[in-house]
Amino acid sequence: MFDMKWLRANTEIFDNSMVRRGIGPQSTMLIELDDTRRATISSLNDLQEMRNKSSKQIGQAKAQKDEEKAQQLLAEVADLRSKVQAGEEQERQQTQALNDAMLALPNLLADDVPDGEDEEDNVERSKFMEPTQFAFKPKEHYELGEALGMMDFEVSARMSGSRFVVLKGQLALLERALGNFMLNLQTINHGFTEVSAPLLVRSEAMVGTGQLPKFAEEAFQTTDGNWLIPTSEVSLTNLVREQVLSCKDLPLRFASLSYCFRSESGSAGKDTRGMLRQHQFSKVEMVTITTPDKADKTHQDMLGFAEEVFHRLKIPYRTIALCSGDMGASMQRTYDIEAWMPGQNTYREVSSVSKAGDWQARRMNARYRDENGDVQFVQTLNGSGVAVGRLMIAVMENYQQEDGSICVPEALQRYMGDLQVIKVAK
Repeated sequence: MFDMKWLRANTEIFDNSMVRRGIGPQSTMLIELDDTRRATISSLNDLQEMRNKSSKQIGQAKAQKDEEKAQQLLAEVADLRSKVQAGEEQERQQTQALNDAMLALPNLLADDVPDGEDEEDNVERSKFMEPTQFAFKPKEHYELGEALGMMDFEVSARMSGSRFVVLKGQLALLERALGNFMLNLQTINHGFTEVSAPLLVRSEAMVGTGQLPKFAEEAFQTTDGNWLIPTSEVSLTNLVREQVLSCKDLPLRFASLSYCFRSESGSAGKDTRGMLRQHQFSKVEMVTITTPDKADKTHQDMLGFAEEVFHRLKIPYRTIALCSGDMGASMQRTYDIEAWMPGQNTYREVSSVSKAGDWQARRMNARYRDENGDVQFVQTLNGSGVAVGRLMIAVMENYQQEDGSICVPEALQRYMGDLQVIKVAK
């Protein structure tokens, strides 16, 4: 959603951002819709005024015992009432048309987002460690997991179809350890409040964070109209929907380890082997609710919190600034963290940290009262802290040994009963 008053005063800035996103100028269309709505409202006000005036005259005519004039006025009021009802319905439809048009448009881009068409134009910001080198040809995670007898795609396919996996034994323990490790890092070290929130949400919650209406095909909807969350960003951000917070309570920091569900409808034929694109996966999510003056610094802080995961696990990664053409629709600025995957001999995205500005807050009607007593929209930020399954792939591939066993990173050992090596039990 957008502030129409601001949009009317800043059409060039608004249109330039839409052009950078590759969809062309949109301000004229929105202003025309709003002008039509405003004209209807003005007409309705005139009709209401005429109806009120005629209604008063009915009483005066009856007091003067002028029944003919009273009946004429009654007919006029009935006609005006009908016109008002028709106008109110027209105004509802026009307001809905304007809202629908705004809901379909992406967020405004931050000025420092690099221009580009797709992921090829993303910009590398930093890199940690050089890619892991081996004295043998490294295997992909699914080769390692299947050889260990702890990763089963066949049995999951029989019960659930493709893009699911069954983890067993020490790999199931590794998945749980990674989630606990990252959740503790964000809550104990960085002050996030742990939240256990619903995995099923109403459509309004999905609209609030921008998954609806544009990305309905990417999510799973239940028969009663609710949605399985594609990310706990939805649940955590909507914790403040339809509220007016005090500036003294901000910032709010929430973190959650939860399952996420995605249809992957746009990834047919991509990453069909292994755990990279799953319909169900777990993720540690970070969400911060803050004020406009602190949002940019918060974005950099949250990026650092996500990067710390890789530092502690000693996994090579690079941080990428997404370009305008690769940016998610709901975000003003996004950084991706890509972990080195030796089995694939490439970097793959494992975490994404984004700033939404007030775009989500307007859709959720989430506001705060500042020190002067004025009510403003909050700013929202979110980040993976990080995707458990993809980080697990990075751990398995970077810590593999020639015999197919996997060393456990030192930072994870206390979460795994001091286990140092994942291997087939003798």
